[in-house]
Amino acid sequence: MCLGIPGQLVEIVDLVEHRAIADVDGVRREVNIHLVEGEAGGIKVGDWVLIHVGFAMSRIDEEEAERTLNFIKALGDVFEDELAQFGGTGKYAADEDAGTVHPAGRAAPAAAPAEVAPLAQEVAAS
Repeated sequence: MCLGIPGQLVEIVDLVEHRAIADVDGVRREVNIHLVEGEAGGIKVGDWVLIHVGFAMSRIDEEEAERTLNFIKALGDVFEDELAQFGGTGKYAADEDAGTVHPAGRAAPAAAPAEVAPLAQEVAAS
């Protein structure tokens, strides 16, 4: 499942390259802010944004960010999985042996998980 998760901008790294650092519940990660730079009032440190796959998709207010984070946390494992993806930890940690890095900074999987393999074979056969 893919979720947009609220994060607070803590640093603007490079406006030319549209890069900033966002904090999501204590985990900091670089995000692309190009999609929100044109919003009314611009974008600045302290703003809350909704983040999906490394991109700030929209600016949100602090109340909405808190409400959304609380809801996602109530989901339990879904939140922990999203946070691990955002931080590149756990099963999403970079695998230096794989030699392939995902655009979000984590290693690309070497092979599909076992439960996906039959479906992949079925699709390939059709």
